[in-house]
Amino acid sequence: MASLLKSLRPGVPSVHDAGGDFSYEYSFAEEYKGPPLSYSIPEVLSFDLDQIPLATVAHSPPHNLSLPVIQPFRKTNAELATRAASVSSNPLSCKEEDHDDDDEEEPVSPKHVKRPSVVTFRDPETNEIVDDEEIVESVGGESNSNNSNRNNNRVRPHAERGGKKGSCYRCLKGSRLTEREVCIVCGAKFCRNCVLRVMGSMSEGRKCVTCIGYRIDEDKRGKLGKPSRMLKYLLSKEEVKQIMKDEMFCKTNQIPAEDVRVNGEPLDLDQLTLLLTCSNPPKGLKPGFYWYDKASGFWGKEGQRPCQIISPQLEVGGHLQRNASNGKTEVTINGREITKKELWILKWARVPCEGTTDFWVSQDGSYMEVGQKNVKGHIWEKSTVKLASLILSLPVPSSSLTPADEGENGISKHNIQQKMLHKFLLVGSVNSGTCTIYKQAKLLYNVPFSVTELQNIKLVIQRNLYRYLGIILEAREFFEESLFEKSNEQHVGESTSSGITGEIIDSTTYSISPRLRTFSDWLLKYMMSGNLDAIFPAAAREYAPLVEELWRDAAIQATYKRRNEIKNLPKSASYFLERADEISSIGYEPLDMDILYAEGITLSNCLSSMEFLFPVSGREDSLDPVYQHDPSLRYQLIRVHPKSLGENYKWLDMFEDTDVVLFSVALTDYDEYTVDSNGVATNKILAAKHLFQNIITHRVFRNTKFLLILTKFDLFEEKIEQVPLTQCEWFWDFNPVISHNHQTASIGKRTNHPPLAQRAFQYIGMKFKSWFNSLTGRKLFVSLVTGLEPATVDEALRYGREVMVWEKWDPSLINEKFEITSTTFDASSE
Repeated sequence: MASLLKSLRPGVPSVHDAGGDFSYEYSFAEEYKGPPLSYSIPEVLSFDLDQIPLATVAHSPPHNLSLPVIQPFRKTNAELATRAASVSSNPLSCKEEDHDDDDEEEPVSPKHVKRPSVVTFRDPETNEIVDDEEIVESVGGESNSNNSNRNNNRVRPHAERGGKKGSCYRCLKGSRLTEREVCIVCGAKFCRNCVLRVMGSMSEGRKCVTCIGYRIDEDKRGKLGKPSRMLKYLLSKEEVKQIMKDEMFCKTNQIPAEDVRVNGEPLDLDQLTLLLTCSNPPKGLKPGFYWYDKASGFWGKEGQRPCQIISPQLEVGGHLQRNASNGKTEVTINGREITKKELWILKWARVPCEGTTDFWVSQDGSYMEVGQKNVKGHIWEKSTVKLASLILSLPVPSSSLTPADEGENGISKHNIQQKMLHKFLLVGSVNSGTCTIYKQAKLLYNVPFSVTELQNIKLVIQRNLYRYLGIILEAREFFEESLFEKSNEQHVGESTSSGITGEIIDSTTYSISPRLRTFSDWLLKYMMSGNLDAIFPAAAREYAPLVEELWRDAAIQATYKRRNEIKNLPKSASYFLERADEISSIGYEPLDMDILYAEGITLSNCLSSMEFLFPVSGREDSLDPVYQHDPSLRYQLIRVHPKSLGENYKWLDMFEDTDVVLFSVALTDYDEYTVDSNGVATNKILAAKHLFQNIITHRVFRNTKFLLILTKFDLFEEKIEQVPLTQCEWFWDFNPVISHNHQTASIGKRTNHPPLAQRAFQYIGMKFKSWFNSLTGRKLFVSLVTGLEPATVDEALRYGREVMVWEKWDPSLINEKFEITSTTFDASSE
């Protein structure tokens, strides 16, 4: 019966896909009715959609990631027509308008529009986007070279404004009179409130975050390195300077070498660098076709007259063609047929140009006929010829052109090295000695302080003097009250025992006159309110005589003798207090040691930098020339305050071209603590370690070398004798073998046990090295510095120079696990 019903049921026709080889049949399920089954029927368990684990969204790959991708092939026109017909007839096909509506829902964000394309792929060789239409064209018969040139650069995005004309592209506010900053890639314009949010840290200059990695608009190349008033208002001077440097010298913003053709041949990177860094480079160079006369230095656009005389003898481009400037005069200079205006100048200079004439012109303007050896004259010898050239818009030679007997390629190479800056980034935790190292470097390498900096330093030193006096006055009051109580108690006891009532003592060794007490109350009042900065520089002029009188007072001198009992008085205060008369005077000028000892001198709230040269030392003269450094190389030391790195250290992107990072840690911080805004106390060494970890693991410094500078060794020597290093929990396993034979140590003989401070330094250095290697797999270099000793600072910076080229001097050390430090490690410290 069942088979009969099945034969009577109408069959369901198979639905075939026109574009495939598979067929599908539709069938219907019906309820089973029959004898019970001897096995269990599998069941589908119920589940909750929220319990399904989902993978996290993958980050977009960086621009330099290249993946092997198979290029797609388009179908023939007939196949495309068939596919289009089937899609249009399919009632379930999606409409393209649905996707367009999504883009219109967010008018606030600026839109970056590119040339429309059906499908885009990445070229594995160039890592740039390839349009499928271009692939079809190349398959259809275009040359592969032209296709590869088109794919070398991604399509530059173009922004569309969502609001009215003149408004900000982000918040859609403002008018034509509103000051705005322009993205040098897409042309989007942003107001003062939006520019930092959209452009971020500006690691490649004034670009939207989404435009980073794209080429700039060539029409805006003339604005590179020229800061706007808006940036000067929003950022500090040093930050603007660094952004403009990044904008000028960022690799992405440079002219693509292959887009500059000289004498019919595209340049490579080395040739473009040589062209731009020569003594007389082309002005306003843009992508295009140029001709160049290597002998005379004439430079111009193809088909046009010369527009400039640049440095001659540059090995760039191909051979100069006869029709390079499209001349029709039958007179050639160095194989190029000149234009009519050039011919007029030759005639003005009385150069015989009858008929077909070939001349050989050198860079100084001397000329001779081809095949002859005698110089017949100089074109620009007369000033009237130069004047006529200027009238006809023709170039004249510059006085700074290289002499004929001097090779320009060698000089250009020297200029490249001169212009190249090797950058040291100096950063560290608060009060770790970075400021002292920076000041010492300026004094070491003869980098003068500006007038403004010296004036600020003077005010800081005088303000610190008043603060030190305030601390002394607070201590004087405490000593006076303690002595009052003690003396009065003793006097009352003696009077009670003798039965004679005496007077209460109202004066002690620490008492001061009413006039000085008034000044003391005034100074302590401002110190407690935290407005000590508000009374300067007026206070320095008004109260200078009182400061001198106060310092000479016997009560102040008695208090100063007990300075070891005053905990909050810095050790450097003695240096300034003992010269209080000189420092408080109006004509005071800071000495070099005053600048080094002064606290709170930052020279800049955020960032400060200096450029310098290393002077040749006697030790380097004895080295083999191969291992000597070029004394003409310039270096830049950039000091950054840790609080200026921004949230999530976003401003570190500005220092991506740093050669060596110098990170400073104070050795004396091992038993000190810092308290955050939540009241949580953290050991300063551990806080510095946390800051160091965030820097070394930042993507910008993935391949950057690091030099750890351990500072304040002179104070560390005194402290470690009193406070054990194990006060810091990270140094719990420091347990050196200590010799109690003080007589042997005092004799000065060489022993196997170095001083405790030296062994502690070696232990801390190895601790940081092992930790650094476990995080990065790379090597950490360590140096020891006492900021007030110029020799140690100079040694540390020179060691940083060695770290920069370490593999060059000794390639065998590349695979070693650790490196030595600038201070030799002793085996007994381990």
